[in-house]
Amino acid sequence: QVQLVESGGGSVQAGGSLRLSCAASGYTYSSYCMGWFRQAPGKEREVVAAIDSDGSTDHADSVKGRFTISRDNAKNTLYLQMNSLKPEDTAMYYCALSEDIATSLDWSRESRYNYWGQGTQVTVSS
Repeated sequence: QVQLVESGGGSVQAGGSLRLSCAASGYTYSSYCMGWFRQAPGKEREVVAAIDSDGSTDHADSVKGRFTISRDNAKNTLYLQMNSLKPEDTAMYYCALSEDIATSLDWSRESRYNYWGQGTQVTVSS
């Protein structure tokens, strides 16, 4: 059974940094795509970044230059390094896994991801 468990959220002031982690277990896919999504109160969930098993990455325009997605295969862990945080980054952050590497070609589409974590809250104050 695939499990995704996020951690690392918290409250920071604008300009600060956080690193989110997503520990993945229960899957043996050699080809996959993983992503970070976020949902702010009253807004739809949106993609933040994605990475596939080849190491290719994509980042939403709103976070380019500030956020970086990465993974540690040995630890089966996905990361999101968030720098220069802004109040508008406040949201619940979710990691997601697709067992199809082709998802990386359509990485912003939620429906392509098979598994989701429970989320970790990030709050940025001004």
